[in-house]
Amino acid sequence: MTIVTITYFSLLFFLSEFALMIVKRSKKNGTKAKNDKKSLALFWVTIPLSLTIGFFTANRQEWNTLNHAIAIFGLSVLLIGIIIRWISIIQLNKEFTVNVAIIKNHTLKTDGMYRHLRHPSYLGLLLIGFGLSISMNSIISMMVVTIPMLAALIYRIKTEENILISQFGETYKDYMKKTYRIIPKIY
Repeated sequence: MTIVTITYFSLLFFLSEFALMIVKRSKKNGTKAKNDKKSLALFWVTIPLSLTIGFFTANRQEWNTLNHAIAIFGLSVLLIGIIIRWISIIQLNKEFTVNVAIIKNHTLKTDGMYRHLRHPSYLGLLLIGFGLSISMNSIISMMVVTIPMLAALIYRIKTEENILISQFGETYKDYMKKTYRIIPKIY
């Protein structure tokens, strides 16, 4: 396993997110409320930029057994992130959009993965970025990938929760009290 393999995984991630952006964008005639506050654009700048910098700061020396084990662990975290992200997207079904929007006849999802987490797809996204950065075998790569992604996710979550509160009011506030945002028992 080398940095080239890790590059292929990041390309696969990019292509899946690009496909989501095309297929799962909210439609104008089917949208009840929309307030993305440029959070999607922030994702599309932050994630590729931080991953690019992460690749430039990755460990490019000849890898030993430990480096390969770390890379395999990182890619395992990435795969877990992909699974969590796609299960949560499938569970949301038509309510999932890549831009922050409330569709017509939108229902609040509180079962499945959403029973304990309000934003499991963002947990998946965070694990994908964290897994990729671990696989790069560099503390600097971990920091330049994970910290900006986490900051962009926090902004996105606040934006999304504001529109959900405006749409569902006390129902969403009660749901917030019973669940974690993205990391069980922590946040």
